[in-house]
Amino acid sequence: MSDVLRIRVDGTEEELQSFAQWLSDEPDIRYYALISWESPQTSEGEMGSALELVKLVIDSGFQMLNLGLAYVAWRGTRPTPSSVTVERAGVKVTLNDSDPEAIARLIRALEE
Repeated sequence: MSDVLRIRVDGTEEELQSFAQWLSDEPDIRYYALISWESPQTSEGEMGSALELVKLVIDSGFQMLNLGLAYVAWRGTRPTPSSVTVERAGVKVTLNDSDPEAIARLIRALEE
C-alpha cells in the first residue's frame, strides 16, 4: 500500500530544490519513497511556479521519523532557515524550526 506526502518549502525555488535533493540523498527516505515534483493546480487566470512542491509516494516501510531527522539536518545547513509544510491525507503540519517537540508533533500528526 502506498500513500502520498506533499511538501512545500517557504522561500525560494532553490530552497525547495535543495530540500528535495537532501531527501533524495537520504537512504532511509530514498528506499521507501518515490520522490518527484508537482505543480499544484491553479485556478483559471492564476499563474503558478513550475516547481511548487515535492511529492513523496511512500510505502508501508516509510518512517516519519526519518523525514523529521532529514528536515533537522537540512535546516542546519541553510543560511536562512525556511519553514516546511508537509501534507498527508488532508492533514497539514508546518515546521518553523528544528525544535524536537515540533518534530514530534509532525510525526504524531502524520502517522495517524
